[in-house]
Amino acid sequence: MVSGVSVGAEAGGEPGSHSRALDAAAEIRARISRGELAPGERVPEAKLAESLGVSRNTLREAFRALSEEGLITQIPNRGACVAIPNINTIIDIYRVRRLIECQAVAEAMPRHPAIARMRRAVEAALEARDHDDWPSIATSNIEFHRAIFELADSARLNRMYTQLTSELRLAFGLIDDPAYLHAPFLERNERILELLESGATDKASAALRDYLLLAERILLAGYERATAGV
Repeated sequence: MVSGVSVGAEAGGEPGSHSRALDAAAEIRARISRGELAPGERVPEAKLAESLGVSRNTLREAFRALSEEGLITQIPNRGACVAIPNINTIIDIYRVRRLIECQAVAEAMPRHPAIARMRRAVEAALEARDHDDWPSIATSNIEFHRAIFELADSARLNRMYTQLTSELRLAFGLIDDPAYLHAPFLERNERILELLESGATDKASAALRDYLLLAERILLAGYERATAGV
């Protein structure tokens, strides 16, 4: 159930229904991004429509938008399910991330506010490690990279990261070992941040490129093991 969400009363064909569909899609996307919906999980239409305060027709419109983003799969006579990413999706996500994140770091302005957000994300992850709280570490890692996107000062890129985050969460969800996925990168995040804080943007960008290549390799290897024989 999606808590604390009310998209508003719904009337079929009423002006504003498209806006409510967008709101519903945004909330479902956020749940995926938070790891609350697992890859392959069936999404019960009636229950979700009620919790969002929209009609089932509006919810289907939201599903269509999310299907185009690769987040929802609609199966005839079975309804909607959370999508299961494939290897090509993972490879493409990391290709896009290298193109954007490495350039954003290389061109980062000194004392950009996003650098402070990167520092908070690093400190939160290190504190979570002391409590063996790997879900929180995963969330902090996502916030670290969200801040890297914000270095580019582009609202379009920020929106793109929201979708990439949802797709990454689905890929992570296939691997029931968050320590395997995230432990190798806690110190690397801190090192990239230190280089950026010192003004060594080219070195920070190069370190981030190596980081993302390693992250892609680890995720693909885990994905192959998780889906072997499926």
